[in-house]
Amino acid sequence: MKKLGIFILFISINLMAKAQSAAEKEVAVAVEQLRLAMISGERAALDHIAATDLSYGHSSGKLEDKAAFVESIASGKSDFVTIDFKNQTIKVTGKTALVRHQLDAKTNDGGKPGEVRLGILLVWQKQGKNWKLLGRQAYKLP
Repeated sequence: MKKLGIFILFISINLMAKAQSAAEKEVAVAVEQLRLAMISGERAALDHIAATDLSYGHSSGKLEDKAAFVESIASGKSDFVTIDFKNQTIKVTGKTALVRHQLDAKTNDGGKPGEVRLGILLVWQKQGKNWKLLGRQAYKLP
């Protein structure tokens, strides 16, 4: 009986680990969709990935809601030429996911070429079948 209990516990832990990694993969796909939408500036893609209640924080302290975030990128005011995410970690707890990474990007804001290197915290929420970006905070790296 004791061996059966240990076996059931082992199987349960194994199944939870597989479910967790499946959710992490879903979030990783959503993060990649965000990266591509930010580079392309496609309004529909940005609108689809962002939650209605998005809080988008810049390293300068500026905050944007969903409408401002979408407009800034779709209009080209914030123009990402390339974006690379490095050292990414994903932690899923229920319907919430925390993603941390380093963002390295080439920009062309207002026709002025530039480069940024920032730390990023993304907060994702599972809404229906989709992971939506609920929060983002950038911070300056040393």
